[in-house]
Amino acid sequence: MFLSAMDQTIVGTALPTIVGDLGGAAHMAWILTAYTLAITVAMPVYGKLGDLVGRKNLFLVAIGLFLIGSALCGTATSMMQLIIYRAIQGLGGGGLMISSQAITGDLIPPRVRGTYMAPMG
Repeated sequence: MFLSAMDQTIVGTALPTIVGDLGGAAHMAWILTAYTLAITVAMPVYGKLGDLVGRKNLFLVAIGLFLIGSALCGTATSMMQLIIYRAIQGLGGGGLMISSQAITGDLIPPRVRGTYMAPMG
């Protein structure tokens, strides 16, 4: 959850510089929109797959996909590449967000679960 939240903060702060370097002000909104759309699509898929195949391995896949997307974003040389790489990163980010909450729900007893879930909210 922390990875995904930090990503949004970092990209939001660095976005004007990134757009200036890649020269695509007309497509600036798509950098954030691609990530958000990918998260929105990925969350229910990860939730259902987590129920079917288990959460641990799926969580590790989400971490890997998020990190690969992050590395690819760092190598982007055009706005289109960055938008596509942000969508890949968002597919991993959706898994991070939903799986971390589901794993917390599985591991923490209901009596104290609110203490652990509050920082995620």
